[in-house]
Amino acid sequence: MASEAPPFWWEEPDWRVLALSPLSAIYALAAGRGMRRARREKIEAPVLCIGNFTVGGTGKTPVAIALAEQAKRMQLKPGFLSRGHGGSFAEPHVVDAHHDSARHVGDEPLLLAEHAPVAVTPNRAAGARLLLERHGCDFLIMDDGFQSARIHIDYALVVVDARYGIGNGRVIPGGPLRAKIVDQLVFTSGLLKMGEGTAADAVVRQAARAARPIFEAHTEPNGKQGLAGKRFLAFAGIGHPEKFFDTVREAGGELALTRPFPDHHFYGEDELAELAATARAEGLGLITTAKDAARLRHGAPQNFLDRLEVLEINTVFELDRVPERIIDETLDAWRQRKLKG
Repeated sequence: MASEAPPFWWEEPDWRVLALSPLSAIYALAAGRGMRRARREKIEAPVLCIGNFTVGGTGKTPVAIALAEQAKRMQLKPGFLSRGHGGSFAEPHVVDAHHDSARHVGDEPLLLAEHAPVAVTPNRAAGARLLLERHGCDFLIMDDGFQSARIHIDYALVVVDARYGIGNGRVIPGGPLRAKIVDQLVFTSGLLKMGEGTAADAVVRQAARAARPIFEAHTEPNGKQGLAGKRFLAFAGIGHPEKFFDTVREAGGELALTRPFPDHHFYGEDELAELAATARAEGLGLITTAKDAARLRHGAPQNFLDRLEVLEINTVFELDRVPERIIDETLDAWRQRKLKG
């Protein structure tokens, strides 16, 4: 797996985990204390947070998009709050999906901006005020920030990947957890198990014992992709590239070659030239993820973009009314907060 996360995080604990355990204990203590003692500003709108227990991709962004679409069906005007991985704006900035570069706002905000206004800033309270005052949003969806955001969260939906779970179950730097599960569950409103697999079963049982509702969903290729019968060189710079490669196969594409890159990777000219030359020599098409395409949109040669196919995916909840339930419970929690002052 090519990712920012060390591969041993997703394996059985070994000597590296043992060697790092003192640092993990210190990190866990600080992270848990930070979550418990954080002063969170109350925003004049409902706040739904889509988070995860671990470092690395769990499919939060497609979930956030699906819930924003549900909010719109319920006659709400959603807006997204994002830190923007690698973004460079010092002040809160509303993303322009047509003109902003991923280097300036991050790749995920560019995808979110196709569905609702997105404020990019580490100061999510300032971003929230910008969306409310200037864009008329009345329902805020926070993509990530579960552990660190300093605004009050009315509903925290934590996404866990069924294939990778919580890795070796250790806290950074010995494992992928951002804090101990017991500390994170205190602030969890609901758990969403994404995809198929058994790696998340233990944490799902732990959440169920804590009386947290458990939901299930999966991603599926957009039905209009038309990949059947085509042969590809597939490349991806996301948390778990293997998931993308499997999705291409599910959509009917044949993968002759794959190229995994680190999460949020910005491609150099030499890398794009190598991908194009290899695909041309082998008679293959090029295919990548929507997140990678967002990073390539500004900077990649036009002849590269012209031959590139992008696999679009949708989040599908196992029970139809789950998105509506999550929105309703967020609204209910916000109303209770307003009554209490």
